[in-house]
Order: sequence, then structure tokens, then C-alpha cells
Amino acid sequence: MAKASSSRATSRGPLDDEELRRIDAWWRACNYLSVGMIYLRDNPLLREPIRINHVKHRLLGHWGASPALSFAWAHLNRLIKRDDLDVIFMAGPGHGAPGVLGPAYLEGTYSEVYPDKSEDAEGMRKFFKQFSFPGHIGSHVTPETPGSIHEGGELGYSLSHAYGAAFDNPDLIVACVVGDGEAETGPLATAWHSNKFINPQRDGAVLPILNLNGYKIANPTILARISHEELEALFVGYGYKPHFVEGSEPAEMHQKMAATMDAVFAEIREIQDKARVGSQVERPRWPMIVLRTPKGWSGPKEIRGHKVEGSWRSHQVPFSDVRDNPASLELLESWMRGYKPGELFDADGRLVAELRALAPTGRRRISANPVANGGLLRRELKLPDFRDYAVDVTQAGKVLHENTHPLGQFLRDTMRHNMNNFRVFGPDETASNRLQSVYEASKKVWMADLLPEDADGGELARDGRVMEMLSEHTLMGWLEGYLLSGRHGFFHTYEAFAHVVDSMFNQHAKWLDICKNHVPWRAPVSSQNILLSSTVWRQDHNGFSHQDPGFIDLVTNKSPSVTRVYLPPDANTLLAVADACLRSTDCINVIVADKQKHLQFTTMDEAIVHCAKGIGIWRRASSDEGDEPDVVMACCGDVATQESLAATAILRERLPELRLRFVNVVDLFRMQPASEHPHGSTEREFDSLFTRDKPVIFNFHGYPWLIHKLAYRFRNHENLHVRGYKEKGNINTPMELAILNQVDRFNLVIDVLDRVPRLQGRTAHLREDMKNTIIDNLNYAHAHGTDRTEIANWVWPG
Repeated sequence: MAKASSSRATSRGPLDDEELRRIDAWWRACNYLSVGMIYLRDNPLLREPIRINHVKHRLLGHWGASPALSFAWAHLNRLIKRDDLDVIFMAGPGHGAPGVLGPAYLEGTYSEVYPDKSEDAEGMRKFFKQFSFPGHIGSHVTPETPGSIHEGGELGYSLSHAYGAAFDNPDLIVACVVGDGEAETGPLATAWHSNKFINPQRDGAVLPILNLNGYKIANPTILARISHEELEALFVGYGYKPHFVEGSEPAEMHQKMAATMDAVFAEIREIQDKARVGSQVERPRWPMIVLRTPKGWSGPKEIRGHKVEGSWRSHQVPFSDVRDNPASLELLESWMRGYKPGELFDADGRLVAELRALAPTGRRRISANPVANGGLLRRELKLPDFRDYAVDVTQAGKVLHENTHPLGQFLRDTMRHNMNNFRVFGPDETASNRLQSVYEASKKVWMADLLPEDADGGELARDGRVMEMLSEHTLMGWLEGYLLSGRHGFFHTYEAFAHVVDSMFNQHAKWLDICKNHVPWRAPVSSQNILLSSTVWRQDHNGFSHQDPGFIDLVTNKSPSVTRVYLPPDANTLLAVADACLRSTDCINVIVADKQKHLQFTTMDEAIVHCAKGIGIWRRASSDEGDEPDVVMACCGDVATQESLAATAILRERLPELRLRFVNVVDLFRMQPASEHPHGSTEREFDSLFTRDKPVIFNFHGYPWLIHKLAYRFRNHENLHVRGYKEKGNINTPMELAILNQVDRFNLVIDVLDRVPRLQGRTAHLREDMKNTIIDNLNYAHAHGTDRTEIANWVWPG
């Protein structure tokens, strides 16, 4: 890695007086639009004295970071124009939309996407009115904003999104403004390490711009209150070359920023040129910018004796009385007229020609860059035939196999066929989750130091395409940026620790929901595919902390238009599900499949049909054909399916006259009405499988109440009895854990005896046998540390 160094910009810069005047005027126009969005409804060009008849409820709460955002944008445009660069922009600060919306409007893109927001006074009035107003757009950089793939509503993800967009995008530069409040979040802190994973030979570049404006909502920010030396040491320690641009006087700051931008873009080009002409590549020290500006820069210095610019008050509501207080109204008008709108906009309300000429044109505009509407660039994956990876199942329930291992082989060849637009992401668990076959196609990318012993099974490479880092936040951010910029990916993690990214999942689901249903100009992007493995029922060595199947509960809370949950019972159904997920768009597909060896139940042909239906009767385990069942044995999940089958086998042996129907669920949302989810079941479909009035013993992989939540509207819900994980467990054998949560075969048999009316009073001996067997298995596990051989080696006797 290159030697650490940093630079501090001086007031001398590359701008002559005319360039300085124009770039400052363009920036003033952005700031004018930002304030107008917050305050004005009518009279957008101040042709008359201000009359406020509409004031946003947060007011200056949206102002604090906006000037710094548009300041960076203005200077990026200068270099894009000069050097024909390919640049997109990430706005990390929350509520920073005005600093992005203003430039998008001045570049003309906003009016192209939304013709009613035209480049004239009437269009500007509508542009102002829509901001943070019911029925229109939010105060974050939401999906409705052209040029954006990052929603700043929840802080922490801007930098990982930026790096995700840069992977496999060799000509792209992602300018990412990180708020200093945002920099205090855990996800952002780990994302700084992304520079150890970007390869200058084949990836683009990320330019982090840390905006130190000093304050959050009502508190100082940590990084703004440490010494320059400590701050510099921090980023040198992260592996960057920091450049400092600090000040508040606009003319001086423009010169500093222009000089610094020239320097950092030259450094980026030098890094890439050096890497792309040689065969060897080492980790460079990428440049970054620390932009220290006052919070609320260019706003009022003081209000009623209180400091505003450069204070936490520029984030709060100092003008909440502007409609009723003449003094505040006068101050607002003075502030806005200070931007000299008459110099910026012509008589029709359009940006004057000399300022329009400052922006790039066409797709080179940041706000019109197709990378930020990645579906336009998306290419279909070249997928191998998943049938070629099938597990040979000549007898159902007799063969043991690791369910995820064939998936790893399928992903390996998917990667081989798509070596510039497909990556696999996971937190140091690729081999643990039995997906290690992907290393045959590509290793784990590693730009940090390599040691000789790494060659002995370390699976590291500078040009790797498998992304491993022990931060689910950063991995998920990379994946989201990768998908939203037009590529494909696959994420896997331990089931219990998917909760680390609960909030990230929420935000991505909301982004997709808005794009899919409310923003027609957004082209469909590849779905986010999440594999949850190392699941709750096979955590006998890790214990209670690793036993949590609740991530899928969270998924069911989000929009049905974008959420899918699959629980394939064996390897062949997992392959069929994975193929469908990789082909899909605009969804989040969550697949739950354990990595350990499990019995295999379906041939590939059977798996394809079963997954196409999402739910179905397994005839081999049923005994009710041509008649009405006495009971329905239903299941969802690999271990749940095995235990249900084992219970069915006991019942068919001991009670051969009992009419059983066995139903397996692969697509969880088939348990919800079709009126609530596009994959849901109609009432007739549900009744045909589960009957209208017979008991249903449902063995579920996750928390049992989730099934009740999904199915409560169906007619036979009152007869639906669900078993699932109940927070009972620790260091247990598989059967012991199942017994503790009553998802085991013996408790399921007892459930049937309790629920079928004609069996009550006739099956006391069978019930006693099941209770005795439960006690015996628990005692055996505690005495020997394993399950009995007949349990561990059980196969389906059918």
C-alpha cells in the first residue's frame, strides 16, 4: 500500500475570476431552491414581497447539510464537463434532499422526468410545493429523485452503497458525501474498510467526502470535535489519503475545493492507470476529502440573538413563527434575496444561459446517469441448468445430503458464466454454509496484505468475486449498491444473525416498493436474494444464541409486492427455488435452508412441480386419497418436514385406519389469502388442501404464531394447530431441541390423538408410548451427548 500522506487546501486554486463567479452563482441557485422548497409555496422568484401561506412543519430541519451537498455537486460538474467523467452521487446526510433536488432541477433532469415541474416560474412553484408535502415527495433523497440509488432516511449506508455501485464498474466514480452525524453509526464505521476490497484494475472508484458541519439534531458530532491531527490519523489508519477543505468564506472555499478536486481526481486516475497497465496490483491509498463547513452554511448568521449558521439551531426550527412574526418574515425575505435570484433566473423563471452551460449534458449529468437507474443497464444472468446439479433420489427419504452443497455448485457455474456482473456476499461463512464450490470459479477478493500461508487453502485473490467481511451491514450495503446499479448478487448468512441487517432490509424493501409501484420511470432491478442457513434446528454446538428463526417474521411485515419467503425441504427444491429467485426482479427473496445433511424427499422433476405450486399434497405420505381426511399433517421447513413425516409413519403403522393427508409448504406466502399477497391462496385452494373443518397439525420451521398471522382469515383457521420454535433450547442434540419445542414426531403424534375426535378414548396406550419415548430420548441425550441411533439414522419407511 502507498505511503500515508494528506493535504490541506490553500485559498489559491485553479479558478479564474469568471469561473469563480459562475460556479458560485450556480451554487447560490441551488441554495435558493433549497430554501424555496422549505418555505415558499407561491411567488417562487420573489417578484413581490413574501407572503407565507404554507410552511413545512420542520422548516430548517431540512437545511443544515444541503449547501455542502450542492457545493460538492457543483465542483464535480466542473470536472465531469472538463474530463468527460462518469460520476454518480450519494447523499449520506439525512433530510438532505434539497441539496440534491436543487441540482437535479437545475440540470433539467427533474423537468424531463416530471414535465409538470417545468423550467419556468410555474414549474418552480410546483417544484417547491411538492417538497415534504402530503401526497408528494419526502425530505430524504427518495426513489422519486432522479440520479439517486441511496435513500438517506436511515443513516449509515451511504458508503457501502457507494462501493457496491463501484464494483465491476471500471469507468465509474462514486462521489459519496458522508454526514458527520452519520459517521457515528456502526454501519458507516465498518464501511470505511471497503477500500480493502476494491480492485483498481477492474472496479471503479469511490471518493468519500466527509462533511464536517459539526452538529446533529441537537448535539455536536464526535469527528468535528477532535483535533485535526487525530482526525487525520483516523483516516490514514483506515487506509485513505485525506485532503482537507475547511472554511466558510465562499470564494475561498470554491478555490480550495476546485484545487482539491483536481488533485484527488488526478490521484484516482494515476492509481487506475498504474493498475491497468501492469499484471500485478497492490492496494493503493485512495484519496478522500474532509469538507469542513458550517452547518446551515450561507443561511442566517443569527436569529433573535442566537447563533444559527454553524450551530445546532440550523438543524432545528428557528423560523417556526415566520407566518405570524413580521420580524422573522423580514429576515427570511432578506436571506432569500441575498442569493440574488434576479441574477440567476431569467424573466420566465429559467436558469440563465451561462449557468445552464455549467452542467454536463445528456447521460453525463449526475442526475441523469443511467447507473442510478440500474435496471436500464441490467442484463439477464446466463444461468446454467439447475437440473444438472440434482441430487439423485431413487427412494424418497432414504438418502442423506447437504442441501446447500449443490446450491454452491450451481452458484459456482453461475459466477463462471457472469464474471463481470455477479457476486456472492457473506460474512466469513461461505464454506461454513457449504457454498465453497464457488471458490472453484473465483476466490475471495482481498486487497490487504497476503501471507505465504494464504496459498494453502486461504482462497484469497486480488481479483476474487466472493465478498467476505465480518460485517453484515457492509456486505448488505455492497449488495444493494451492486443490485441498484444494474447487476446481480447472492447474500448468505447464519439465520440467527440476519437480524443484524433487519433495518437495512426494511429500507431496501421500502425503496423497492416505491420504485415498483409509484415510480414508473425506474426500470426493474435484480432481486435481492438472501439465503439463511445454519438454522435454528441444527445449533446443537452453538446453543441458544444461535437459535432464532425470526427474520422471516420481519419479512412478512413488508409490502407483499416485493417480499417472498421460501423454505425448501431438500436440495432439489432448493435448486428450483434458487433458479427462480435469480431470474426475478424488484423483490427480496428470502430462502431458509440448513447446511447439514438432511433426508432427500423429491426427485428433480417432483421438486420443479412442487415449487411451481408452492404448496401441495405429498401422496407418498398420505392415506386419504378418494376420501375425506381425519387429519391434515402440514409442514414447512426441512427439519419440520422430516419430523412430520416421521410422525406420519408412526401413525400409519399404529393406526392404519386413520385417514391422513400430508401437505408440504415451500412458498410461505401460500399460507396467506390471495387478496393479501400475490403468491397467496384463494379460499377454494386453501379449503381443498386443509379442509373446512378437520384438524390441521402444522409443523413449522419458525415461530408458530407467524402461521396464525398469515392464515387467520381462512375458514378453517380455528382448527389450525401450529408447532414451531418457542425459545426453548441451549446446547442440545437435534431431537432434544425438537422435543423441547414440541416439533418432534412424538409430540406431533400426541397432537393428532388430541385433535381427532374419533381417536379420543381409544389411543391411551399409544399416547403413553409417545410420552415414555420422549422421556427416554431426553435422558439418553443427557447421558450420551447424542441422539439414539434409531433417531439419528431414521429414514422414511414408506
